[in-house]
Amino acid sequence: MSEIKVPAMGESITEGTVSRWMVKEGDTVNQGDVLLELETDKVNIEISAEESGVLEKIIRQEGETVEIGETIGTLSAGSGGGSGAPASEPAAEEKKTVTPAPEAPTPPPAPVAAAPESSDSAKTASPSARKLARERGIELDQVQSKDPIGRVYQDDVKSHNNLAPAPAAPPASKAPAAPSAPAAGSSTYTKPVERQRMSRRRATIAKRLVEAQQTAAMLTTFNEVDMTAIMDVRKRRKDKFKEKHEINLGFMSFFTKAVVGALKKFPTINAEIDGEDVVLKKYYDIGIAVSAKEGLVVPVVRDADRLGFAEIEKSIADLASKARSNTLALSDLQGGTFTITNGGTFGSLLSTPILNTPQVGILGMHKIQLRPVAIDAERMENRPMMYIALSYDHRIIDGSEAVRFLVTVKELLEDPESLLIEG
Repeated sequence: MSEIKVPAMGESITEGTVSRWMVKEGDTVNQGDVLLELETDKVNIEISAEESGVLEKIIRQEGETVEIGETIGTLSAGSGGGSGAPASEPAAEEKKTVTPAPEAPTPPPAPVAAAPESSDSAKTASPSARKLARERGIELDQVQSKDPIGRVYQDDVKSHNNLAPAPAAPPASKAPAAPSAPAAGSSTYTKPVERQRMSRRRATIAKRLVEAQQTAAMLTTFNEVDMTAIMDVRKRRKDKFKEKHEINLGFMSFFTKAVVGALKKFPTINAEIDGEDVVLKKYYDIGIAVSAKEGLVVPVVRDADRLGFAEIEKSIADLASKARSNTLALSDLQGGTFTITNGGTFGSLLSTPILNTPQVGILGMHKIQLRPVAIDAERMENRPMMYIALSYDHRIIDGSEAVRFLVTVKELLEDPESLLIEG
Protein backbone atom coordinates (compact mmCIF):
# COMPACT_ATOMS: atom_id res chain seq x y z
CA MET A 1 0.00 0.00 0.00
CA SER A 2 1.31 3.47 -0.88
CA GLU A 3 0.37 6.89 0.43
CA ILE A 4 -0.94 9.71 -1.75
CA LYS A 5 0.81 12.86 -0.56
CA VAL A 6 0.54 16.55 -1.40
CA PRO A 7 3.59 17.31 -3.59
CA ALA A 8 5.87 20.33 -3.26
CA MET A 9 4.49 23.07 -5.52
CA GLY A 10 6.95 25.96 -5.31
CA GLU A 11 8.64 28.03 -2.64
CA SER A 12 5.72 30.37 -2.02
CA ILE A 13 3.05 27.64 -1.72
CA THR A 14 2.78 25.72 1.57
CA GLU A 15 -0.80 24.47 1.45
CA GLY A 16 -3.81 23.97 -0.77
CA THR A 17 -7.47 22.96 -0.79
CA VAL A 18 -8.79 19.64 -2.09
CA SER A 19 -10.95 20.90 -4.94
CA ARG A 20 -12.23 17.64 -6.43
CA TRP A 21 -11.52 13.90 -6.25
CA MET A 22 -11.69 12.42 -9.74
CA VAL A 23 -12.04 8.85 -8.42
CA LYS A 24 -13.90 7.16 -5.58
CA GLU A 25 -12.75 4.67 -2.95
CA GLY A 26 -12.49 1.22 -4.53
CA ASP A 27 -11.87 2.55 -8.04
CA THR A 28 -9.05 1.00 -10.06
CA VAL A 29 -6.48 3.46 -11.39
CA ASN A 30 -3.50 3.21 -13.67
CA GLN A 31 -0.16 4.90 -13.22
CA GLY A 32 -0.44 8.50 -14.42
CA ASP A 33 -4.24 8.72 -13.95
CA VAL A 34 -5.41 11.95 -12.33
CA LEU A 35 -6.63 11.26 -8.78
CA LEU A 36 -7.65 14.72 -7.61
CA GLU A 37 -7.45 18.43 -8.27
CA LEU A 38 -5.81 20.67 -5.68
CA GLU A 39 -6.56 24.40 -5.53
CA THR A 40 -3.66 26.60 -4.42
CA ASP A 41 -3.24 30.33 -3.97
CA LYS A 42 -2.13 30.68 -7.59
CA VAL A 43 -3.21 27.74 -9.76
CA ASN A 44 -5.07 24.44 -9.68
CA ILE A 45 -2.83 21.37 -9.75
CA GLU A 46 -3.71 17.80 -10.73
CA ILE A 47 -2.22 15.02 -8.60
CA SER A 48 -1.68 11.76 -10.50
CA ALA A 49 -1.21 8.15 -9.37
CA GLU A 50 2.46 7.19 -9.10
CA GLU A 51 1.58 3.52 -9.61
CA SER A 52 -1.36 1.36 -10.69
CA GLY A 53 -3.72 -0.04 -8.10
CA VAL A 54 -6.96 0.55 -6.21
CA LEU A 55 -7.85 3.70 -4.28
CA GLU A 56 -8.15 2.23 -0.78
CA LYS A 57 -9.07 5.29 1.23
CA ILE A 58 -9.72 9.02 0.83
CA ILE A 59 -8.36 10.66 3.99
CA ARG A 60 -8.92 14.34 3.17
CA GLN A 61 -12.25 15.31 1.65
CA GLU A 62 -13.16 17.99 -0.88
CA GLY A 63 -12.99 21.50 0.58
CA GLU A 64 -10.41 20.57 3.24
CA THR A 65 -7.12 22.45 3.55
CA VAL A 66 -3.99 20.29 3.28
CA GLU A 67 -0.27 20.99 3.68
CA ILE A 68 2.72 20.04 1.55
CA GLY A 69 3.77 16.45 2.31
CA GLU A 70 0.50 15.55 4.04
CA THR A 71 -1.06 12.15 3.29
CA ILE A 72 -4.49 12.65 1.72
CA GLY A 73 -5.27 9.07 0.63
CA THR A 74 -3.93 5.56 0.22
CA LEU A 75 -3.47 3.41 -2.87
CA SER A 76 -3.10 -0.36 -2.82
CA ALA A 77 -0.29 -1.81 -4.90
CA GLY A 78 -1.17 -3.80 -8.01
CA SER A 79 -3.15 -3.13 -11.15
CA GLY A 80 -6.71 -3.48 -10.03
CA GLY A 81 -8.64 -6.52 -11.25
CA GLY A 82 -5.70 -8.68 -12.38
CA SER A 83 -2.90 -7.81 -9.99
CA GLY A 84 -1.75 -11.41 -9.31
CA ALA A 85 -2.60 -14.83 -7.87
CA PRO A 86 -2.80 -13.83 -4.20
CA ALA A 87 -5.36 -11.18 -5.01
CA SER A 88 -7.49 -13.56 -7.09
CA GLU A 89 -8.53 -15.73 -4.14
CA PRO A 90 -9.90 -12.96 -1.99
CA ALA A 91 -11.56 -11.60 -5.09
CA ALA A 92 -13.36 -14.91 -5.53
CA GLU A 93 -14.49 -14.82 -1.91
CA GLU A 94 -15.77 -11.32 -2.35
CA LYS A 95 -17.76 -12.42 -5.37
CA LYS A 96 -19.37 -15.14 -3.27
CA THR A 97 -20.45 -12.60 -0.73
CA VAL A 98 -21.66 -10.31 -3.46
CA THR A 99 -23.75 -12.96 -5.26
CA PRO A 100 -26.44 -13.10 -2.60
CA ALA A 101 -26.86 -9.37 -2.96
CA PRO A 102 -28.45 -9.52 -6.42
CA GLU A 103 -31.15 -11.87 -5.05
CA ALA A 104 -32.25 -9.23 -2.62
CA PRO A 105 -32.86 -6.04 -4.60
CA THR A 106 -32.88 -4.14 -1.32
CA PRO A 107 -29.12 -3.31 -1.39
CA PRO A 108 -29.73 -0.22 -3.60
CA PRO A 109 -29.10 1.87 -0.46
CA ALA A 110 -25.39 1.73 -1.39
CA PRO A 111 -25.95 3.40 -4.78
CA VAL A 112 -28.31 5.87 -3.10
CA ALA A 113 -25.59 6.81 -0.65
CA ALA A 114 -23.15 7.17 -3.50
CA ALA A 115 -25.54 9.35 -5.51
CA PRO A 116 -24.74 12.60 -3.74
CA GLU A 117 -21.04 11.89 -4.21
CA SER A 118 -21.38 11.16 -7.90
CA SER A 119 -23.56 14.21 -8.45
CA ASP A 120 -21.11 16.25 -6.44
CA SER A 121 -18.15 15.07 -8.47
CA ALA A 122 -19.82 14.81 -11.86
CA LYS A 123 -19.21 18.51 -12.42
CA THR A 124 -16.03 20.43 -11.77
CA ALA A 125 -16.68 23.06 -9.13
CA SER A 126 -14.69 25.39 -6.93
CA PRO A 127 -14.55 24.42 -3.24
CA SER A 128 -16.60 27.50 -2.29
CA ALA A 129 -19.31 26.54 -4.80
CA ARG A 130 -19.30 22.94 -3.54
CA LYS A 131 -19.64 24.10 0.07
CA LEU A 132 -22.46 26.52 -0.73
CA ALA A 133 -24.30 23.83 -2.69
CA ARG A 134 -24.11 21.43 0.27
CA GLU A 135 -25.31 24.11 2.69
CA ARG A 136 -28.33 24.84 0.50
CA GLY A 137 -29.07 21.24 -0.42
CA ILE A 138 -28.44 21.78 -4.12
CA GLU A 139 -27.05 19.04 -6.37
CA LEU A 140 -24.27 20.38 -8.59
CA ASP A 141 -25.57 18.39 -11.57
CA GLN A 142 -28.63 20.65 -11.54
CA VAL A 143 -26.64 23.90 -11.51
CA GLN A 144 -26.24 25.71 -14.82
CA SER A 145 -22.63 26.86 -15.32
CA LYS A 146 -21.80 30.07 -17.18
CA ASP A 147 -18.16 28.99 -17.54
CA PRO A 148 -17.10 27.93 -21.09
CA ILE A 149 -15.53 24.71 -19.79
CA GLY A 150 -18.43 23.90 -17.48
CA ARG A 151 -16.77 24.63 -14.12
CA VAL A 152 -19.33 25.63 -11.46
CA TYR A 153 -18.63 28.69 -9.33
CA GLN A 154 -20.32 30.29 -6.34
CA ASP A 155 -22.28 32.72 -8.52
CA ASP A 156 -23.75 29.79 -10.48
CA VAL A 157 -24.97 28.16 -7.25
CA LYS A 158 -26.44 31.43 -6.05
CA SER A 159 -28.27 32.11 -9.31
CA HIS A 160 -29.63 28.55 -9.21
CA ASN A 161 -30.83 29.07 -5.67
CA ASN A 162 -32.48 32.35 -6.63
CA LEU A 163 -34.90 30.36 -8.77
CA ALA A 164 -36.33 28.75 -5.64
CA PRO A 165 -36.48 31.46 -2.98
CA ALA A 166 -40.23 31.67 -3.56
CA PRO A 167 -40.76 29.37 -0.55
CA ALA A 168 -38.59 31.72 1.47
CA ALA A 169 -41.07 34.49 0.72
CA PRO A 170 -43.13 33.78 3.87
CA PRO A 171 -40.97 36.24 5.85
CA ALA A 172 -42.29 38.83 3.39
CA SER A 173 -45.83 37.83 4.35
CA LYS A 174 -44.97 38.67 7.93
CA ALA A 175 -43.64 42.03 6.85
CA PRO A 176 -47.05 43.28 5.71
CA ALA A 177 -48.32 42.61 9.22
CA ALA A 178 -45.69 45.02 10.52
CA PRO A 179 -47.46 48.16 9.27
CA SER A 180 -50.21 47.57 11.82
CA ALA A 181 -47.53 47.82 14.50
CA PRO A 182 -45.99 51.15 15.50
CA ALA A 183 -43.30 52.54 13.21
CA ALA A 184 -40.75 51.92 15.91
CA GLY A 185 -41.36 48.21 15.50
CA SER A 186 -39.91 48.36 11.98
CA SER A 187 -36.46 48.72 13.51
CA THR A 188 -36.61 45.03 14.50
CA TYR A 189 -36.90 43.96 10.85
CA THR A 190 -33.82 42.01 9.77
CA LYS A 191 -32.68 43.02 6.31
CA PRO A 192 -31.61 40.15 4.04
CA VAL A 193 -27.89 39.53 3.66
CA GLU A 194 -25.80 36.77 2.18
CA ARG A 195 -22.47 35.69 3.64
CA GLN A 196 -19.89 34.23 1.28
CA ARG A 197 -16.56 32.69 2.14
CA MET A 198 -13.63 33.96 0.09
CA SER A 199 -12.03 31.46 -2.23
CA ARG A 200 -8.43 30.60 -1.40
CA ARG A 201 -7.23 32.61 -4.37
CA ARG A 202 -9.32 35.68 -3.57
CA ALA A 203 -8.15 35.60 0.06
CA THR A 204 -4.52 35.44 -1.11
CA ILE A 205 -5.01 38.33 -3.52
CA ALA A 206 -6.54 40.41 -0.71
CA LYS A 207 -3.67 39.58 1.63
CA ARG A 208 -0.97 40.44 -0.91
CA LEU A 209 -2.58 43.74 -1.90
CA VAL A 210 -2.73 44.84 1.74
CA GLU A 211 0.88 43.71 2.26
CA ALA A 212 1.96 45.76 -0.77
CA GLN A 213 0.35 48.89 0.65
CA GLN A 214 1.78 48.30 4.12
CA THR A 215 5.36 47.42 3.12
CA ALA A 216 6.07 49.63 0.09
CA ALA A 217 6.24 53.41 -0.01
CA MET A 218 3.87 53.39 -2.97
CA LEU A 219 3.34 56.45 -5.13
CA THR A 220 1.72 56.94 -8.55
CA THR A 221 2.57 59.32 -11.37
CA PHE A 222 0.46 59.92 -14.49
CA ASN A 223 0.83 60.94 -18.10
CA GLU A 224 -1.15 60.63 -21.32
CA VAL A 225 -0.34 59.09 -24.66
CA ASP A 226 -1.54 60.15 -28.09
CA MET A 227 -2.39 56.80 -29.67
CA THR A 228 -2.77 58.19 -33.21
CA ALA A 229 0.48 56.75 -34.57
CA ILE A 230 -0.06 53.27 -33.10
CA MET A 231 -3.64 53.11 -34.36
CA ASP A 232 -2.43 54.18 -37.80
CA VAL A 233 0.23 51.43 -37.86
CA ARG A 234 -2.30 48.82 -36.74
CA LYS A 235 -4.79 49.96 -39.37
CA ARG A 236 -2.22 49.73 -42.17
CA ARG A 237 -0.47 46.55 -41.06
CA LYS A 238 -3.05 44.43 -39.21
CA ASP A 239 -4.21 42.35 -42.20
CA LYS A 240 -0.70 41.46 -43.41
CA PHE A 241 0.42 40.90 -39.84
CA LYS A 242 -2.39 38.42 -39.18
CA GLU A 243 -1.90 36.71 -42.53
CA LYS A 244 1.81 36.20 -41.80
CA HIS A 245 1.75 35.42 -38.08
CA GLU A 246 -1.83 34.09 -37.58
CA ILE A 247 -2.36 36.43 -34.62
CA ASN A 248 -3.91 39.89 -34.30
CA LEU A 249 -1.66 42.91 -33.82
CA GLY A 250 -2.91 44.32 -30.52
CA PHE A 251 -1.84 47.15 -28.25
CA MET A 252 -0.09 44.97 -25.65
CA SER A 253 2.93 44.22 -27.83
CA PHE A 254 3.52 47.96 -28.32
CA PHE A 255 3.27 48.63 -24.59
CA THR A 256 5.47 45.66 -23.71
CA LYS A 257 8.15 46.86 -26.13
CA ALA A 258 7.91 50.42 -24.81
CA VAL A 259 8.18 49.25 -21.18
CA VAL A 260 11.26 47.14 -21.96
CA GLY A 261 12.88 50.10 -23.72
CA ALA A 262 12.19 52.36 -20.73
CA LEU A 263 13.39 49.74 -18.21
CA LYS A 264 16.74 49.55 -20.01
CA LYS A 265 17.15 53.29 -19.44
CA PHE A 266 15.97 53.16 -15.82
CA PRO A 267 17.18 49.80 -14.41
CA THR A 268 16.13 50.56 -10.81
CA ILE A 269 12.50 50.18 -11.89
CA ASN A 270 13.34 46.62 -12.99
CA ALA A 271 14.65 45.73 -9.52
CA GLU A 272 13.46 44.50 -6.14
CA ILE A 273 14.41 45.11 -2.52
CA ASP A 274 15.98 42.22 -0.59
CA GLY A 275 16.59 43.33 2.99
CA GLU A 276 19.01 46.24 2.67
CA ASP A 277 20.08 45.26 -0.84
CA VAL A 278 18.68 46.35 -4.19
CA VAL A 279 18.66 43.48 -6.69
CA LEU A 280 18.96 44.87 -10.23
CA LYS A 281 17.63 42.36 -12.74
CA LYS A 282 19.37 42.16 -16.10
CA TYR A 283 16.49 40.35 -17.77
CA TYR A 284 12.97 41.45 -18.68
CA ASP A 285 10.17 39.07 -17.66
CA ILE A 286 7.04 41.18 -18.02
CA GLY A 287 3.91 40.22 -16.10
CA ILE A 288 0.60 40.80 -17.89
CA ALA A 289 -2.37 41.09 -15.52
CA VAL A 290 -5.32 38.94 -16.64
CA SER A 291 -8.79 38.94 -15.11
CA ALA A 292 -9.88 35.33 -14.48
CA LYS A 293 -13.06 33.95 -12.91
CA GLU A 294 -11.64 33.68 -9.40
CA GLY A 295 -9.58 36.87 -9.45
CA LEU A 296 -6.66 38.64 -11.06
CA VAL A 297 -3.62 36.59 -12.06
CA VAL A 298 -0.34 37.83 -13.53
CA PRO A 299 1.26 35.32 -15.93
CA VAL A 300 4.72 36.26 -17.20
CA VAL A 301 6.05 36.82 -20.72
CA ARG A 302 9.64 35.57 -20.46
CA ASP A 303 12.58 37.46 -21.98
CA ALA A 304 10.29 40.01 -23.58
CA ASP A 305 13.31 41.99 -24.80
CA ARG A 306 14.22 39.10 -27.12
CA LEU A 307 10.76 38.67 -28.61
CA GLY A 308 9.24 40.25 -31.69
CA PHE A 309 5.75 41.76 -31.82
CA ALA A 310 4.17 38.52 -33.07
CA GLU A 311 5.90 36.41 -30.41
CA ILE A 312 4.72 38.77 -27.66
CA GLU A 313 1.13 38.72 -28.96
CA LYS A 314 1.13 34.91 -29.18
CA SER A 315 2.61 34.55 -25.70
CA ILE A 316 0.04 36.91 -24.17
CA ALA A 317 -2.85 35.20 -25.98
CA ASP A 318 -1.68 31.78 -24.80
CA LEU A 319 -1.27 32.89 -21.18
CA ALA A 320 -4.65 34.66 -21.16
CA SER A 321 -6.34 31.53 -22.53
CA LYS A 322 -4.71 29.40 -19.82
CA ALA A 323 -5.74 31.88 -17.13
CA ARG A 324 -9.38 31.82 -18.17
CA SER A 325 -9.48 28.03 -18.44
CA ASN A 326 -7.68 27.69 -15.09
CA THR A 327 -4.79 25.72 -16.60
CA LEU A 328 -1.87 28.01 -15.74
CA ALA A 329 1.19 26.30 -14.31
CA LEU A 330 3.17 27.74 -11.42
CA SER A 331 6.04 28.38 -13.80
CA ASP A 332 3.74 30.71 -15.78
CA LEU A 333 3.31 32.96 -12.73
CA GLN A 334 6.70 33.09 -11.06
CA GLY A 335 9.60 35.50 -11.43
CA GLY A 336 8.18 38.59 -13.17
CA THR A 337 10.30 41.77 -13.01
CA PHE A 338 7.65 44.37 -13.95
CA THR A 339 3.88 44.28 -14.52
CA ILE A 340 1.46 45.83 -17.01
CA THR A 341 -2.26 45.97 -16.21
CA ASN A 342 -4.97 47.15 -18.60
CA GLY A 343 -8.07 48.48 -16.88
CA GLY A 344 -9.10 50.06 -20.16
CA THR A 345 -10.57 46.76 -21.33
CA PHE A 346 -13.32 47.32 -18.73
CA GLY A 347 -13.73 51.03 -19.50
CA SER A 348 -11.49 52.51 -16.80
CA LEU A 349 -10.40 56.05 -17.66
CA LEU A 350 -7.91 56.45 -14.79
CA SER A 351 -6.67 54.36 -11.86
CA THR A 352 -3.76 53.86 -9.46
CA PRO A 353 -2.54 50.24 -9.83
CA ILE A 354 -1.15 48.46 -6.75
CA LEU A 355 2.35 46.99 -6.90
CA ASN A 356 2.78 43.29 -7.57
CA THR A 357 5.39 42.78 -4.86
CA PRO A 358 8.32 42.20 -4.69
CA GLN A 359 8.35 44.16 -7.97
CA VAL A 360 8.82 47.92 -7.54
CA GLY A 361 6.92 49.14 -10.60
CA ILE A 362 3.61 48.55 -12.40
CA LEU A 363 2.20 50.33 -15.45
CA GLY A 364 -1.54 50.93 -15.73
CA MET A 365 -3.16 51.27 -19.17
CA HIS A 366 -6.62 52.79 -19.57
CA LYS A 367 -9.42 53.42 -22.02
CA ILE A 368 -8.61 55.10 -25.35
CA GLN A 369 -10.90 58.10 -25.65
CA LEU A 370 -11.19 60.89 -28.21
CA ARG A 371 -10.26 64.20 -26.58
CA PRO A 372 -9.56 67.68 -28.01
CA VAL A 373 -5.80 68.24 -28.13
CA ALA A 374 -3.93 71.47 -28.89
CA ILE A 375 -1.72 70.75 -31.90
CA ASP A 376 -0.22 74.23 -31.84
CA ALA A 377 -1.23 77.73 -30.77
CA GLU A 378 -3.91 77.90 -33.44
CA ARG A 379 -5.15 74.32 -34.06
CA MET A 380 -7.16 71.83 -32.03
CA GLU A 381 -7.81 68.23 -33.07
CA ASN A 382 -9.71 65.31 -31.62
CA ARG A 383 -7.10 62.66 -30.86
CA PRO A 384 -7.36 59.10 -29.43
CA MET A 385 -5.78 59.65 -26.01
CA MET A 386 -4.94 57.23 -23.19
CA TYR A 387 -3.99 58.06 -19.62
CA ILE A 388 -1.17 55.88 -18.32
CA ALA A 389 -0.13 55.47 -14.68
CA LEU A 390 3.07 54.25 -13.07
CA SER A 391 2.88 53.08 -9.46
CA TYR A 392 6.35 52.67 -7.95
CA ASP A 393 8.14 51.98 -4.69
CA HIS A 394 9.48 55.32 -3.49
CA ARG A 395 11.98 53.56 -1.22
CA ILE A 396 14.36 53.01 -4.14
CA ILE A 397 12.80 54.99 -7.00
CA ASP A 398 12.93 58.79 -6.90
CA GLY A 399 10.01 60.78 -8.22
CA SER A 400 12.10 62.32 -11.02
CA GLU A 401 13.18 58.86 -12.15
CA ALA A 402 9.59 57.60 -12.18
CA VAL A 403 8.40 60.62 -14.16
CA ARG A 404 11.21 60.27 -16.72
CA PHE A 405 10.47 56.55 -17.07
CA LEU A 406 6.83 57.29 -17.85
CA VAL A 407 7.77 60.07 -20.28
CA THR A 408 10.06 57.58 -22.07
CA VAL A 409 7.18 55.08 -22.36
CA LYS A 410 4.99 57.88 -23.77
CA GLU A 411 7.62 58.95 -26.34
CA LEU A 412 8.22 55.39 -27.53
CA LEU A 413 4.49 54.76 -27.94
CA GLU A 414 3.92 57.99 -29.84
CA ASP A 415 6.75 57.05 -32.23
CA PRO A 416 6.13 53.30 -32.80
CA GLU A 417 8.95 52.97 -35.33
CA SER A 418 11.40 53.81 -32.54
CA LEU A 419 10.32 50.59 -30.78
CA LEU A 420 12.05 48.62 -33.53
CA ILE A 421 15.23 50.58 -33.00
CA GLU A 422 15.05 50.42 -29.18
CA GLY A 423 14.34 46.68 -29.35
